[in-house]
Amino acid sequence: MFLRLAQQHRQFVQDLVMNLQALATVLERRGYPASCYTCGDQMNSASFMVSLGENHLIRFLVSDYGITWTEMRDDRELMKLEGAEAVNQLQELANIIKQPLPASVGNKTLAKR
Repeated sequence: MFLRLAQQHRQFVQDLVMNLQALATVLERRGYPASCYTCGDQMNSASFMVSLGENHLIRFLVSDYGITWTEMRDDRELMKLEGAEAVNQLQELANIIKQPLPASVGNKTLAKR
């Protein structure tokens, strides 16, 4: 049973890393500085960062050791979430970018939320 759970966790982390890479690409195309770095070919960890506006930074870390969402503004930590709460917050970010951009507002929509 534990070996199966360990394998499922590894697969979850790999899936999450692939989705973070895709999210970084979409955000970059929308004009937001974003990056997703992984170590090695195993896709067992990643560091995802995006700047949502003036001094507003999101950092999402995932590895076999855990998952962390950190939101900072003006170099101060506003919020730090771990585990399922961190993944839920990441989903909220993904939902926001799925919305079409209003023509008059442009790329500033995400930064104001």
